[in-house]
Amino acid sequence: MESFSDLELENFTTSMDGHVGILRIDRPPANAHDLDMIIELQSAVESVRFDEDVRVAVLASENETFFSSGYDIQALQEETGRHIGKASQTSKETIMKMRTTDTLFIAAVDGHCMGGGLEFALACDFRFIGDDPDYNVGVPEVKLGLIPGEAGTQLLPRYIGRSKALKMMVTGETLDPEEAHEIGLFDELHPPEEVEGKALEFAHQIAELPNRAVGFDKLAVNEGMELPLWDALAHERELQNQLFETPGAEEGISAFLEKREPDFVAAELGEKTVEGPATDD
Repeated sequence: MESFSDLELENFTTSMDGHVGILRIDRPPANAHDLDMIIELQSAVESVRFDEDVRVAVLASENETFFSSGYDIQALQEETGRHIGKASQTSKETIMKMRTTDTLFIAAVDGHCMGGGLEFALACDFRFIGDDPDYNVGVPEVKLGLIPGEAGTQLLPRYIGRSKALKMMVTGETLDPEEAHEIGLFDELHPPEEVEGKALEFAHQIAELPNRAVGFDKLAVNEGMELPLWDALAHERELQNQLFETPGAEEGISAFLEKREPDFVAAELGEKTVEGPATDD
């Protein structure tokens, strides 16, 4: 398995900022995606899953206007329905890998975020967006005679509720970032030039915390919410029991008793450090 910093992708750029991995969509002109791009995203997610140096991942864009316009409409016309169906399934599987990987993903959205682009953002654990009123956010697939096909019909109502989600889908309406923030699609709203910086600032805060506990918080919520309550509580118990034997728990408990600040990164990575500034691959 290649480390995150060693990935060579055509539709994304990768860089490391300390222990934060930054994955930027880079498929001009509108960051529309196709099967090749989805497969590359899947590869990047798997790398994040296994690379211990990546304690938090940020999904952003190299494009000044688009986070992503969604699935490439030209490809929809040119490819067979069977091909598009398989691509859609691969995208769903990739999104579920993001949601079940015990590393937090943060979306930094500075541009239009439509269709499959919004579905990629919804796959992340936190979403930051620029407050430019000209940016469009929505799931307009109904205007193509389609439905959101990359987990949107299921993720959208989980964030904003059934009625609001269904209205967005059946009308194909677009929201501006402030409206999207108000209904709960995005967690934080910032000036466009500050969005990625704010996402990175939050990512670095998370990266200093006990990584296994943070990841298990994510899994307990994402997986537990899909289970009956007693099963979810059993899942929580199993995750908690595993944490007692981790370096993070040992460091946290020792630091508390010794009245000092814990150093979770050193404890969990064995004093391993990341040298040099962030570099693009």
